[in-house]
Amino acid sequence: MNIKVSVIIPVYNAEKYVIPCLDSLTSQTLKACEFIFVNDGSIDQSGQIIEDYSKNDPRIKLIHQENKGVSMARNAGLQAAVGEFIGFVDADDYIETDMYATLYNAALEGNCDVVISNFESEIEGHKVITRYPFPLQSILAREYIEREILTYFLKSDQLNTACNKLYKRKVIHDNDLKFPEKVALGEDGLFNMQFFRHALSAMYIDYTGYHYREVAGSATRNILEKDYFKRALEVYTLEISDWSISYIDPMKIKQLRSIRLINSVMAYAYVYLKSSNELSFSQRLKYVSQMIANPHVREALPFFYNEVYGTLGRYEKFIVDMIHRRSIIGLYCGATYSKLRNKSY
Repeated sequence: MNIKVSVIIPVYNAEKYVIPCLDSLTSQTLKACEFIFVNDGSIDQSGQIIEDYSKNDPRIKLIHQENKGVSMARNAGLQAAVGEFIGFVDADDYIETDMYATLYNAALEGNCDVVISNFESEIEGHKVITRYPFPLQSILAREYIEREILTYFLKSDQLNTACNKLYKRKVIHDNDLKFPEKVALGEDGLFNMQFFRHALSAMYIDYTGYHYREVAGSATRNILEKDYFKRALEVYTLEISDWSISYIDPMKIKQLRSIRLINSVMAYAYVYLKSSNELSFSQRLKYVSQMIANPHVREALPFFYNEVYGTLGRYEKFIVDMIHRRSIIGLYCGATYSKLRNKSY
């Protein structure tokens, strides 16, 4: 059987969620798939669970490696993959049974190097579908990829994930594309930037087959373990040549990166200022104070006001104004209001 889609699933201590993930993969209506699980040094029963499943389904492949991180796990999967296209799933998430049939058929229909779809996530108990402002069901040619998709990575991190896309393996193989191995955060985005740099055609479909699972406490825990704001600053200050889009006007790049940075600051301020048992109130206030006083944030604000502010709702405008005024009390009140408003829905 010719493998149409290789799905790569990095696994680290995911025993609580890996069975629903396995079930959603093995029940795919597209049968010509292989499912490459890379057990990245798990110390729970994840590996054993996958091994048990593999005895009844030869499409499941299991690679064991020492704990090296998600990027190296995915790269190990890429080395082993033989499918015409590549997909990625995280072990604590699940997908619709027709996801890879839908994406694969779209790729064939348009003879595309990559297909982009929506994804569903949970934010404080509310299901949210992320969509993109790209033309639907159309072949997006190289010119559009350069003008709209690559620049979208500059102004937003919503397209970063590798899990809502299907990639032609030949493009990955011919250009020796890998996930960056020494990057603490944002490895998906950097991989995507490299892939879309080489892609000749893409398609965006209005289909939601991927479901991110909200793991209890994960947002707060992750933001403490990994300094997201530091990563946002690294993205903001990257040399233009590193983005592979030096053909775009530098001032436009500055505008887009400024929008992305301020959007990130708005999100991180909320996460830090809402109630948390992980950090004391004074620690959280100190972090947010340093964040909104950062020189790069102050530099980005005027661009954000010029390009985006007029399109925002009242709550978002209030938050941006509080960042501009460096008002911790205002931001705290905004975070409290938003939390209460979300609970009331």
